[in-house]
Amino acid sequence: MDWTTLFWIVAGLALIGLEVLGGEFVLLMLGGGALAAAGTSAAGADTWVSAVVFAVVSIALLLLVRPPLKRHFLSGPMHAMNTDALLGARAEVVEQVTEDGGLVRIGGDIWTARPARPDMTFEPGEKLVVDRIDGAVAVVDSDNFGEN
Repeated sequence: MDWTTLFWIVAGLALIGLEVLGGEFVLLMLGGGALAAAGTSAAGADTWVSAVVFAVVSIALLLLVRPPLKRHFLSGPMHAMNTDALLGARAEVVEQVTEDGGLVRIGGDIWTARPARPDMTFEPGEKLVVDRIDGAVAVVDSDNFGEN
């Protein structure tokens, strides 16, 4: 194995390894081009031919493989995160909830709460639903799910 083949193999593996840090599939495509160039070099081609193969394969991978690959990985279902995940969650009143405040349990955590409509009051033990999160306060309403 000559030095150019070894260079292309090391470069290809390094680029593929560095892809872990970026996650944009660019370095992965360049790594594929470098490994193709390593194959060309191992077959006995001149260094300039290997460089051309690297460029052509890298560009082809970037234009033809990367877009559908990114679409595939980005097309998964979106999951609600942080407070958005609490919207519609069930809540149980721990301490009377009035316009002035109160406490509810949401998924095992205790939250400060207030009713969605100012004229409502909820008593301990009542089942509610999280209407929205306003800062660090859960805004709750009657349980629309019914008793289960």
